[in-house]
Amino acid sequence: MENNTEYTPSEKYLKIRRIIYYVLAVLEVLFVFRLIFKLLGASHTSGFVSVIYKVSGFFLAPFIGIFRTAVTDGIETSSILEPANLIGMLVYALVAYGVIRLIKIYTTPKEKETE
Repeated sequence: MENNTEYTPSEKYLKIRRIIYYVLAVLEVLFVFRLIFKLLGASHTSGFVSVIYKVSGFFLAPFIGIFRTAVTDGIETSSILEPANLIGMLVYALVAYGVIRLIKIYTTPKEKETE
């Protein structure tokens, strides 16, 4: 049985926009987890925390070093605020928004020119 479903161009671009939003949402969730774990002083030895730090660290690498990291030492743990995390969240959201806007501009039908 063949699937002969053909999508209109606007449906194809709608799927692309949804994929971009999904990827952005995944990145933002990773960044939020990283922010919370760093602020609460989560242990690097935990497998889950380690994976979050490694994956999100890859995407935050371009922003590390823009501002100093704030560290507050507590009795048992250190609370860390990474401005790179907040900057990364903002930059990736703006990039995704820009790409979505470009797709909308590209897929919007042209108005008929009047003489």
